[in-house]
Amino acid sequence: MTDTLVRTSTDAAITTITLDSPANRNALSSTLVAQLRAAIDAAAADPAVRAVVLTHSGGTFCAGADLGEALTRGLTPEEATAEVGSTISGLIKSILELSKPVIAVIDGHVRAGGFGLVGAADIAIAGPSSTFALTESRLGLAPSIISVVLLPKMTARAVGRYFLTGEKFDAPTAVAAGLLTAAPEDAAGVAAELDAILEGVRKASPQGLAASKKLTTASLLDGFDDAAAARAAESMALFGSDDAREGMTAFLSKSRPSWDASRA
Repeated sequence: MTDTLVRTSTDAAITTITLDSPANRNALSSTLVAQLRAAIDAAAADPAVRAVVLTHSGGTFCAGADLGEALTRGLTPEEATAEVGSTISGLIKSILELSKPVIAVIDGHVRAGGFGLVGAADIAIAGPSSTFALTESRLGLAPSIISVVLLPKMTARAVGRYFLTGEKFDAPTAVAAGLLTAAPEDAAGVAAELDAILEGVRKASPQGLAASKKLTTASLLDGFDDAAAARAAESMALFGSDDAREGMTAFLSKSRPSWDASRA
């Protein structure tokens, strides 16, 4: 029996899709991804649905790809990396191509491929428990595939800092960086912000929403497949490197890789 890792509900023309695998930090396993894609497809096909809210249970919105799960299915590291790249780019594209607005609602940690979901969303709001960190550089890697949606949305100064340093930043900083739309101070503020957004969406016609979203995503979708393929190839090369092997080993063993020259 397959576990239910993604839950959906529809009310007042809005489908809420909840990532519900908190024990695995809502990592993008093959099962979670299949259920998420199915939920997105169902929302796309339902004429009564005006918009999608993408949210989560537990303290992490999404920790990114589940490489470990791919490896347990017998895939080689190279095959697992290729599958993960295809999975994340496919998810991002499905959100961009959905003719209905996607609103990400976050109150937890966002890491790695989770940034791809946030970057692909049309609107993103986050509560005070949210944290963000692009730590790939500390592992000998880079935020390759997710950069396809992050670079057009985040400011040049923000990506110049957080892509390189791997520092953790909060929701108000993410708003200033262009990653988020809003960062209310508390849960009541998040609820009020979301309600205002959804009421605005409900007033719009389906045709108007679809045409307006197409304008906002056209530049992202133009050349998307080529850009995603190039970044996936880059990611595979990085994952196969000595630096990445050392970085991942150090991370898992909670030790410092040889290149770590920090004072802390």
